[in-house]
Amino acid sequence: MAGWINSKLFTLMEGGLDGLSLRNKVLANNIANVDTPNFKRSDVNFENVLQSALGKGDAGYLELKRTSPSHLSGIATSAGSFVIQDQSTSYRNDGNNVDIDSEMTKLAENTLQYNAIARSLSSHLAMLKQAIQS
Repeated sequence: MAGWINSKLFTLMEGGLDGLSLRNKVLANNIANVDTPNFKRSDVNFENVLQSALGKGDAGYLELKRTSPSHLSGIATSAGSFVIQDQSTSYRNDGNNVDIDSEMTKLAENTLQYNAIARSLSSHLAMLKQAIQS
């Protein structure tokens, strides 16, 4: 029964929720520093890392080998390696490159993605609960 909960599906959903949670923190930091001179926006680019990892697997399948229950191999060594700072642009004379409208849009999109994965995970757990109770 423990194999049902420790499946690759749960591992992928957990990783997705972790990545989206990190992106939410980074976007909130960008929004909080919208008026800070010389602040450069950051973002989380975990989609590109996952896509490159998927391309290396057999027929686009990502083989998840875990060295520890809390780690995924082949994607990144730490959450900090996903955060990328944008040094290329500056929207204002004070050196700040945060566009509040763009950040709010990305935050809303991130929230929708997080909620979709959380609902899917909750639905899957409800099905397992129903199967156990039957």
